[in-house]
Amino acid sequence: MNTKRLFLFAGYSADGIVDDALVYYVKTLNNFGDVILFLDCNCKSSELSKLKPYCKYVNATRHGEYDFGSYKRGFQYARDNNLLGKYDYVYIVNDSVFGPLFDMSDIISKMDTMESDACGIVISKHKTHSFMESWFVRLNKKIVLSDWFDEFISGVTTQPTKNRVTVKYEHGLSKIISEHNLSWDGVYICHGRYTYNNPKKLFKLGCPFIKKACFTRHNGALGYDIKYILKKSDHVAATKIKNTANRIYGKNYMNWFLTSNPIKILARKIGYAIKKIKNGKI
Repeated sequence: MNTKRLFLFAGYSADGIVDDALVYYVKTLNNFGDVILFLDCNCKSSELSKLKPYCKYVNATRHGEYDFGSYKRGFQYARDNNLLGKYDYVYIVNDSVFGPLFDMSDIISKMDTMESDACGIVISKHKTHSFMESWFVRLNKKIVLSDWFDEFISGVTTQPTKNRVTVKYEHGLSKIISEHNLSWDGVYICHGRYTYNNPKKLFKLGCPFIKKACFTRHNGALGYDIKYILKKSDHVAATKIKNTANRIYGKNYMNWFLTSNPIKILARKIGYAIKKIKNGKI
């Protein structure tokens, strides 16, 4: 029997534009299950119409509660319409990444078949507070149908800082699952900010996504890695990501960013290191 999945998708667009990369991501997810999508922004109906063919429900309203605020709204829509019990797994996913970069059947199958009650595509490993990175997480029925999870996700509110959102809700999700004697695991176990700092290595391990933050981190020093990834990715996916990146960051920046010149890359890394030294972070 085919596995039934529900994807609760959280998105954001600073200018209310539904871009090529987002449509491609949602369309791909729709091949694996139903999608309920909430954007933390206001969009014209003409923009939302790009997503409607691939979503069970789509809504765009500025709420300021970041991704977990959209997860909350997606969960409540599914709960109130008696949908949650119809699926084997509920995934929470967001658009803080570009992708999928290639066919993701294997990664979905791997996450479905892991024995843990919850599974993140990446676990961020820390000495004191390891957690599932919340941009792609699979939850089983035992979690999504519980009263405590309903209370947790429905209790999401606006926080004073993005860091507070991360601690209270992203870290909090893994913590509350453990507190209820349930298990969580991950496909890739990454230390610290590996997901952001080593996109090429993660890609080679089989991860079909790149964090969008990689396009602006480290003084542009990750440009060579991103260029490699896009060259090795599915052509359609890479084209849509480039189109979106050109729109978001500007063509001039992207031409500068995706350099193959080793001297320029070295200069960017040195510049980044000097900046960290000046800021007292080294």
